[in-house]
Amino acid sequence: MTNGPVGGARSLFEALYGDENAVVRALRAGASAESCDEEGTTALYLACVQDLPGAVRLLLAAGADPDRASGPEAGDLPLCGAACGGHAEVAGALLSAGADPDLREEFGFTALRWAAGLGHARVAEVLLDHGADPDLPGPQGEAPLLVAARRGSAHTVRTLLRHGAGGLSPALAEARRMLGVDVEQELRDALRRAYGEHPDTVHRTRVDGGVAVTVELLRDGEPFAGRDGQTGHGAIMTLLEDALDVRAPFEELAVRALRGGGPGLDNWLEPVRALCLRGDEETFQAAAAWTAAGDPLRRALGADVLGGLGRHTGGGPFAERAVPLLRELAGSADPAPAGAAARALAGYEAPPMSEQEHGAPPAG
Repeated sequence: MTNGPVGGARSLFEALYGDENAVVRALRAGASAESCDEEGTTALYLACVQDLPGAVRLLLAAGADPDRASGPEAGDLPLCGAACGGHAEVAGALLSAGADPDLREEFGFTALRWAAGLGHARVAEVLLDHGADPDLPGPQGEAPLLVAARRGSAHTVRTLLRHGAGGLSPALAEARRMLGVDVEQELRDALRRAYGEHPDTVHRTRVDGGVAVTVELLRDGEPFAGRDGQTGHGAIMTLLEDALDVRAPFEELAVRALRGGGPGLDNWLEPVRALCLRGDEETFQAAAAWTAAGDPLRRALGADVLGGLGRHTGGGPFAERAVPLLRELAGSADPAPAGAAARALAGYEAPPMSEQEHGAPPAG
């Protein structure tokens, strides 16, 4: 390492694996904040990819350049390293220290392109709040919104839309295409094209109101390659349709909700929100019919829509007819429709929602 040993034993790089006090001691002993190892990896870059915000701030305060490229070919940027890992606090520290949010690293990637492609919505928010261009294309000329739509991260798409991202129609077309794709199989096929046939394992986890799917190929029982994606394409279609003032048929919205993973996920909540904001007789009749359907989830969907239909206008225009249906449904033996009906009835006893509240994503 070009920074040399500190205190006769520990280098700045070794201090990064200790604690912030060790970093302070290394810097005070003369280690340069711009230190790099024999492969050209800078201490700052390592701290960024390891998600060490305290160490990052110490290095920046000691003079580390937030835009200095790292690695053998000087192709890796600290901000892109933070974005790849989803390290929002680190990204914020770099940006506050003057990092260029739109700087490209090797192969033309920006931090926002990494965040959009990997579904790191909180990093995208930090980047955009610090002036990142929401429409700056990636290395293949694709807009961040299209990349986020392909990824299936509704949270990232919301973030980009709030910051004025363009390219809505291509993003909508991509979300529509992906809605018809088996995400798990798509990931598996991509891995096998790259690595050949191998056993695999699949993990599904709840992430930001959706589901993340990870497929890993196994060699001797151990993962050696993997890819991941998210399944929020139904919610993304609904968000983009709203932004483009496209009115999808109510049954299409119902299908998205029912196939999207169930109540509580964005694929359910966004179609419900869109239906509630319509506040018209046609939607009331559809929702009322759903409460009598044979499928418990469809009955729950009907209850959710009846619970909020038209209430953004400042009243409950359908309350007189909706409440009796909801009371009957609340006595159902099926927990999904009974719970949805109970929540809807409780909502009618609360102050009406504003349109802004109705359109807000759920907390957490």
